[in-house]
Formats: sequence, structure tokens, C-alpha cells
Amino acid sequence: MNLSAARPDVARIRLDNAIALFDEFVQATVKHADAATLRGLERRFAERLQIQPSYWSQIKSRSRQIGERLARQFEQLCHKPHGWMDEPHGAPAAAAPAIPAQPEPPSPVPQDDDERFIVGLVLTYYRRHPQRARTRLLDLLGEVLAPPPSPGTAKPASKPGEDDGHQLWDRTRSAVAPLKRKK
Repeated sequence: MNLSAARPDVARIRLDNAIALFDEFVQATVKHADAATLRGLERRFAERLQIQPSYWSQIKSRSRQIGERLARQFEQLCHKPHGWMDEPHGAPAAAAPAIPAQPEPPSPVPQDDDERFIVGLVLTYYRRHPQRARTRLLDLLGEVLAPPPSPGTAKPASKPGEDDGHQLWDRTRSAVAPLKRKK
């Protein structure tokens, strides 16, 4: 048996299970969490696991892996049986519902070095010029997420209750609060 081939599977399973434990913690703690509440919950979850919040952040971003001792610590502190972190806990294929599952939304955490690089660039730009960065990024995202219709093409009719990209983008953009000026 090739241990190097099995190692990434265990690391991925442990990460998935740690995220599942965090999701359980969030659901047990609050009904509707906003971003600020989630940041506070991540700190409280890290405290529950007896690790630093920065270490939990590194685990989530995949810069740290959950080793044997830490996996057992997660299990003990979250009241899971020994070895729980090493086993996948997704729904078994035989018990899967007949209704097609909704695709999971993409993770907001950068998944690889390229994504971390882009996020770092955007943050650097934003931190140096917040108002200009916000305006330009919203404009850029608006162009990409809701491109203007081509001239001469009719807009397809939407089904009742169904949003097109323009409506979604307009709602999203209007919900972003303006930045407060620094004094």
C-alpha cells in the first residue's frame, strides 16, 4: 500500500470533517449568521477546540493539515467517537435522495496559490485606495457578472420568480454600503 497516496485522502477527509464540525457549531449557535457573527463564531469554535483562531484559519485555508493528535483532540472536544475525523461522513450513495442535489456554492476561502495571489493583490489595492478600489472592483464585477445585452438581441423572458444576471447584480450592488470617509 502506498502511504503517500493515502495521505492526501486522509488530510482532505479531516478537513471536510472539521468544516462539518464548524457547520454544526454554527447551526447550534445561531439561526442567521452575518459575516461579523461568523468571525466571532470562528474564534469561539477555535476556543472550543483549544487552538488559536489563527491556527483554525490556517487549517481552513489548507496551509496547515490536521495531524493525528489534533484529529483526536477535535473528536474528543466535539463529542465524536475515536476515528470519526478519519472517515468520510457524506451521505452514502445508496441513501441519496432521488431529487437532484443542489450544487454547493463555491467556498469563499482561496483554494490554491493562484487564488491566494489574486486575493492578496485585491486586498493590497483595497487597503491602499479603499474608495477607488471599491468603485473599480464593483464596476469590473458588474461587467463580468451582468454583461450588457448585445445590440439587436431581445432579452429572453424570465420565468416568474427567476432572476436574470442583471437583476441579481443590481440587488447585490445596491446592498453594498458606501464606505465611510477617514477623518
